[in-house]
Amino acid sequence: MRPIYVSDSLEIAVNPFIYTAQPARVVFGAGSLSQLDREIDALGARKALVLSTPEQRASAELVAGILGPRAVGVFDRAVMHVPIETAREARDLARKLGADCAVAIGGGSTTGLGKAIALDSGLPILAIPTTYAGSEMTPIYGITEGGLKKTGRDLRVLPRTVIYDPALTLTLPVPLSVTSGINAIAHAAEGLYAVDRNPIMDLMAEEGITALGRALPAIVKHAEDSEARADALYGAWLCGTVLGHVGMALHHKLCHTLGGSFNLSHAETHTVVLPHALAYNAAQAPQAMARIQRALGGASAAQAVYDLAKNNGAPVALKDLGMQAADLDRACDLALQNQYPNPRPLERAAIRQLLQDAFDGTRPAA
Repeated sequence: MRPIYVSDSLEIAVNPFIYTAQPARVVFGAGSLSQLDREIDALGARKALVLSTPEQRASAELVAGILGPRAVGVFDRAVMHVPIETAREARDLARKLGADCAVAIGGGSTTGLGKAIALDSGLPILAIPTTYAGSEMTPIYGITEGGLKKTGRDLRVLPRTVIYDPALTLTLPVPLSVTSGINAIAHAAEGLYAVDRNPIMDLMAEEGITALGRALPAIVKHAEDSEARADALYGAWLCGTVLGHVGMALHHKLCHTLGGSFNLSHAETHTVVLPHALAYNAAQAPQAMARIQRALGGASAAQAVYDLAKNNGAPVALKDLGMQAADLDRACDLALQNQYPNPRPLERAAIRQLLQDAFDGTRPAA
């Protein structure tokens, strides 16, 4: 375990905090999917609707096979950003089939669909992550309606149980592994300068970033490195836990705006934007930047994240994700709506430049 640094101890001594743990049951380890039946029993459930994306239908069928007659159906139409029409369709199917729980297998899109169902119906969710998105550890939900993504927090959407089985991530494509991992790093990075941050989350954040920074290059070298896959899933769990316990800031607001309003890929957008959001906040959050730099190395936190992405084949420019230069002004306007806490005040000219740098893929200066 990493020792507590003197500066950390001094900061804790002078800054009071409140820490409230979120309820969660975590089952972690290779082969832990075999415990699914037991975990459904622990929920007191009898009929499960299995959720997935179209691409992960086979994984959903595997889960349904494990559950046998307790699986009342498979809904395989989860997509990015949870369109409200899809959420309503899945909710109605759950009611029609008499499901008393939902099992979401996949990444953030599938978990997000499960949350949308839970928000409306109270149906308990069991999540089986196959990416490093981290959504499974948070009470945060997002639903897209009329081209705008609306987010909120509600404990009803927090999955009751999460099964982390690294074996299920062995076939996660390397490019998606890298962007999904940096998406997870974003949760921890912003948690380090959240207005409601606390020393418990600080420790989890730095440990999570360290684990992912170590695991992602190893996965690029050998996609089926089981130790690296377990390390990455461990880091994603920690980073997702941070996201679930403290507020987020500019980075997440920008990514929700870009994803929900311009239909950009969630993980890739986080990967591109994070270095620039860190550079924007660096002067006002030096302790957070020091922790990120310590976890990843590099000359600065912003450059370390940028280099982690670029050196491992991830996109670093919004223009490569399908963003149009003509939409940058509108994106900036949307990002400035509904003011939210951030270490540095929201300055239109600076945020517009941030978006331009992210669009062009410019390496942060610091």
